[in-house]
Amino acid sequence: MKAIGLIETRGLTAAIEALDSMAKAANIRLVDLKKVGSGLVTVIVEGDVSDVTAAVEVGKEAHLRTGGELVSYNVIARPHSEIAKIL
Repeated sequence: MKAIGLIETRGLTAAIEALDSMAKAANIRLVDLKKVGSGLVTVIVEGDVSDVTAAVEVGKEAHLRTGGELVSYNVIARPHSEIAKIL
């Protein structure tokens, strides 16, 4: 695992729109889509650092097309191997 990207939105539709745009913009792989509660949904992707960074940048803007709310986002380059156990 070279990098992990996370985008958290309020609303499933916004999360799916972000994921679709991310997958079209860069060579990434979906790790998980977690429904956290209270309408929060987290999309977790992995790939090369540059691809994940580009995908997260695109995903940050994509949620706007649905009227959803971007809550948080992050890119973790070269995560510790123990992170994979959490995901």
